[in-house]
Amino acid sequence: MITESRRRAFLDAMQITTWLPRAELPFAAPSRPALLQIVETASEPAPVVEIQPTPQPSRTAPEPAAPATAASASPAADAVRPVMPRIAVPEPKKPAAKAREAQAVAAEQKAAVPPPRFALQLLRAGNVLLLVELPTGESFQSRDPAYILLKDLLRAARLPDSPQQVGDGEPIRWPLLHRGSLDQGGEAARDYVQGVVAAELEEMGCACLWLIGSPALRFAGEVEVDACYRELTIEGLGVALTMPGLEQLMEQPGSKAQLWRAMRRSMPRWVIGLSGSTSSVHE
Repeated sequence: MITESRRRAFLDAMQITTWLPRAELPFAAPSRPALLQIVETASEPAPVVEIQPTPQPSRTAPEPAAPATAASASPAADAVRPVMPRIAVPEPKKPAAKAREAQAVAAEQKAAVPPPRFALQLLRAGNVLLLVELPTGESFQSRDPAYILLKDLLRAARLPDSPQQVGDGEPIRWPLLHRGSLDQGGEAARDYVQGVVAAELEEMGCACLWLIGSPALRFAGEVEVDACYRELTIEGLGVALTMPGLEQLMEQPGSKAQLWRAMRRSMPRWVIGLSGSTSSVHE
């Protein structure tokens, strides 16, 4: 079946101004009574008009006037004269078939969206648990610029500058599997990351959680990157301090001052008997 706009364009091209279906169409609006009256009038045969000849003064005998032919039909009659083809109306689909189609479409959409990819490292410094985005996807090395910056942040926060790896030391990687039909979308990644962090917090009982980097904020804190430099209360995880990624801090030195102000506000959570001024973050 064609759209209403195309149907009207076809009728206008054929100079058909009135169109009525032979049978009632499903889900169609009722026909207007004015159009039906036009069709009934047009279907009646047109009357035959006889023209009487007018005598003219002439020497020759006038030719007998031929009777006039039937008057031409009105435009309304011409409009209804073409026989429109019968439109095949598809049968309504059963609910079970619709449900199967909806499930198939949902499965295709999930397959079309690639799963998120990230690597996070869980570290502990004093009574603070750190969930840090790994810029290279691999564990920190002692000479990595990002790791050196992280040590500077810990010293500025009056925390041990040699963070310890938590558990087996393996990073939290996503996706878990590279093949198979397992759901590895954003919601599954969030549930997995929050479950791992919650288990470590329950075992260690830390005072605060640092979320460093976009994947940590998104899949542990359920916030975006613009929610940095603030404290969040996450259900099941407690209080968390949000920070940008280490690479962003290295590329944008001006963001360190904003991070330092946020750290000073939250420092009493992990430092007991805080007094005096603290050291600044190294540039």
